[in-house]
This record gives sequence, structure tokens and C-alpha cells, in this order.
Amino acid sequence: MRLRKATVGVAGLLTCLVVDASVALAAGSSGTPAGGRIQLFVQPGKTQGNGKVLFTGAIGDYGSSHSVTTGGKKFGTATLTKGTITIDLTAVGKKASNASPTVDLATCSGSISVSAAAPIVSGTGLYAGIRGTVKVTESFGFIGSMHKSGPKRGQCNLSNSAPTVAQMAVVCGSGTVSF
Repeated sequence: MRLRKATVGVAGLLTCLVVDASVALAAGSSGTPAGGRIQLFVQPGKTQGNGKVLFTGAIGDYGSSHSVTTGGKKFGTATLTKGTITIDLTAVGKKASNASPTVDLATCSGSISVSAAAPIVSGTGLYAGIRGTVKVTESFGFIGSMHKSGPKRGQCNLSNSAPTVAQMAVVCGSGTVSF
């Protein structure tokens, strides 16, 4: 019974993907995108701001991301297969820098999540003339290390120099664009 439901679910998902992809390809074949709702997914790289990026919705494209700080502002640029999109990440960056993690001392794990509006400041190629705002959410989770000896043995080591056991960052967003 479970296998049948899973098979029907996968078949339905694939049908939706094929139909959506056909509609997106038909819409994208005319040149400049029509605009509308977008979703943004970023897989950060090992160095902050250098990772993989995926846009869905009114922009169906993917590529790499990098960030630069200039004049006190932080900008993220997505280099996609059909052009680039640059977003002002200053507000979400400030929130992330000032956030304090929620820490569970029993498991020595913690997380931070911040969101802010990020205006799209420019585009090139197919995305020339892009305008809009994306609400970007940055989330970070970690598992810290425990003290291995001494009077704090077995307790969570909250020192800035303590290594993390595991960590993961996720960046996503949604908004509306026009051309």
C-alpha cells in the first residue's frame, strides 16, 4: 500500500514538473521573462558567499553565487546561465551579524535564522532591467563540542575557539520581479 502511494505521488510530481517545465520553456522562448513571483535557493560554499544558486518561478535558471562588500554594503551576485542578478544583502547581513544563536546546552546544538528584504539592484543578459525585492532568509545550525577533561568535562564548550562537530547553512527567499 505504501509503495503504491509513493509511486502515485512520484508519478504526480513528475507530471507536474514536466508540465511546469513545458510552460516555463514556452514562456522563456520569447526572450525577456514576463516577471512575477520567484523563489531563490542558495547552497553556500565553504567560503561565505561562494556557492550554488537556483531561481524558480518567473526566473528558471541556476549557476553560482558570490558576494562582495563595497562602501559598507554587501552585494550578492548570481552568475546564471542566461545572465547575472545582483541583490543588495546589506540588511540581512547586518541582522545575521547581530543575531545570537539559540543554544541547547544539553545537546550542545544551536541555530540562528534571520530574514530581511533584499532589493534587486541590477541584472545583465536576459535579466537586464530586472527590478524587485526578495525576502531573504539565512539559517545556520551547528553542533558544538563538549569539554573532554577538567571540571567542565561533558559540558558544552561555548568558547569562540571551540571546534564545531557539524554545521549547516541554508539561504532561501521569495519575491516578485519585473522587467
